[in-house]
Amino acid sequence: MKKSLLALAALTAFAGAASAQSSVTLFGVIDVNVRGVDNDNGGRTSVSTDGNSSSRLGFRGIEDLGGGLKAGFWIEGAFAADTGSALSTTTSCQPPVGTAPPVCTTTAAGGQTWQRRATVSLMGGFGEVRLGRDYTPTFWNHTVFDPFGTNGVGNQLNLMTQQGFANPNNMAAGTLVRANNTVGYFLPAMGGLYGQLMWTPSEGTVGNEYLGGRIGYAAGPFNIAFAYGETKHALGANTDSLEAYNVGASWNLGFMTLMGQYHNYSVGPRETENFMVGGTMPLGSGVLKASYGMTSLQSGLASLASGDAQQIAVGYVYDLSKRTAIYAHYSIIDNDAGLSYVAGSGGKTNGAGGFTSQGMELGVRHSF
Repeated sequence: MKKSLLALAALTAFAGAASAQSSVTLFGVIDVNVRGVDNDNGGRTSVSTDGNSSSRLGFRGIEDLGGGLKAGFWIEGAFAADTGSALSTTTSCQPPVGTAPPVCTTTAAGGQTWQRRATVSLMGGFGEVRLGRDYTPTFWNHTVFDPFGTNGVGNQLNLMTQQGFANPNNMAAGTLVRANNTVGYFLPAMGGLYGQLMWTPSEGTVGNEYLGGRIGYAAGPFNIAFAYGETKHALGANTDSLEAYNVGASWNLGFMTLMGQYHNYSVGPRETENFMVGGTMPLGSGVLKASYGMTSLQSGLASLASGDAQQIAVGYVYDLSKRTAIYAHYSIIDNDAGLSYVAGSGGKTNGAGGFTSQGMELGVRHSF
């Protein structure tokens, strides 16, 4: 009897030790807002999502393999919290023509369940090797050094479009934010130095072959990073490659944090230059944020417009608790003739341009 009790106690202790070496976390964000976008002679009011943070549901876990080696997984899917759709959605608005209001359409993001991230990793003193769907190195500076975190009516991607060029319908690159089938390597902790490399084979998909990297240094109040990436056949089979490089930086002054970023995307005769300066400032129980950005687009083609667009954005996020916040954002975009960047839609559309676009949103964000 005593032997049985001792064996049971030993088995229980072993199971407890094993479970202590593994962990799985459920996490998510729900963000819903009321948003209005006005493009001079036409507007649209909607209940929307992702004004302050991207709505998501995910699972992540780490297993200690011993000897300093760990395995990890991360699966994360987006959903439209305003409708409950399990898929993320993208809304694009055609610019107004004459007295007609803009026409907006919403499409699902390709049917991927875990479209935000789906990776497995091995980690140790050598760093991290990561496989699966993940952010590309050239996207990180967009969101890390944006006071609005590439969300809502004030985010800097309003001036980039998803493709970053005058004619998004002709852009085949699928690597501007995330990429499928990636092989990535992340540096181990080395003081303030950090960095990553990523390679993605085409696997027969035009615009999916990518090679890029990012290197940065963060110490004390200062953070700076540079990234470069190249996507083969960005406009379709047997076409030019998309080359992207950018640099971003932030400096915490104590009473506020200053941010800045510069981006250059080019393919064939097309080139987009974009820069932004902004910052965040603690104010009461929340954070005040503001930014100014400009995009200069040179199409190099007579059939596509060239010119500049500017955006001014302000916002305030009030923390009701560590997990719940309410927020208000406003932005205004001024387009040169032929350009039609829209506040709050996350992109630019083709057609008649030169209008002013204004966006405003009031929302609630809860994380868990």
